[in-house]
Amino acid sequence: MASIGKIGFLGGGNMAKALAKGFLSAGLAKPSGMIASVHPEDKISLQGFEALGVETVVKNAPVVEQAAVVFVSVKPQVVPAVLKEIKPLSSGKLFLSVAMGITLQTIESSLSPESRVIRVMPNIPAVVRSGCSVYVRGSRASDADAQITQRLLESVGTCEAVAESQLDTVTALSGSGPAYVFVMIEALADGAVHMGMPRDLAYRLAAQTVLGAGHMVRDSGMHPGQLKDSVTSPGGSTAAALRQLELSGFRAAVAGAVEQATLRCRQISGQQT
Repeated sequence: MASIGKIGFLGGGNMAKALAKGFLSAGLAKPSGMIASVHPEDKISLQGFEALGVETVVKNAPVVEQAAVVFVSVKPQVVPAVLKEIKPLSSGKLFLSVAMGITLQTIESSLSPESRVIRVMPNIPAVVRSGCSVYVRGSRASDADAQITQRLLESVGTCEAVAESQLDTVTALSGSGPAYVFVMIEALADGAVHMGMPRDLAYRLAAQTVLGAGHMVRDSGMHPGQLKDSVTSPGGSTAAALRQLELSGFRAAVAGAVEQATLRCRQISGQQT
């Protein structure tokens, strides 16, 4: 299989670090095969990449000059200035943008006509190679570019191609979704602690329960409702618990969270265009 080449990160935030750690863990890259630009005042990101053994710089130019594949992982409001800065160096490079709300058209028009762009939306569990990623090919991206993107993202989890119109909802569901699940795990553990369970045990059991349930939904081919019914005995403890969730508006709250996150993504997208 052909080499991907050196991987660069413009920006050293949490997602960039998660991907870098994932690529290292998967054996897809060595520390010497990556480079990241980090704001000089961002000491945490700087230390994070240095701890991985990855070369860090405070300028963006060396990243684009050295890397064959460049992740655009700076904050959305900074993207226009960064793209303008690196445009003279961007010819022949593959750019993978994780910047929320910045469209393919905007990115492509801000870089060299000889560059290729793909928008990607990974999520933070990529750090433990359990990420959930999607990508959208730009107008100049080739089949080989898509294969490189899939190879990178599949090394840290799952990866699917989607339409660009779906990215705001993807961000709300799988991009922000880990935060919703973390709150649920915390709430499950809090309930168990209230009933007398040690907290460390409660967190372990809650986390593994969510992990196992997710595997069943993904791998069984059964509807989540069927799986829920298979756990629920008439008049039993699960039935009592599910009634409490319905009375508390659990289902509507979770669905509403995805809706609100999507609307916020669309609002940010409008601000960036």
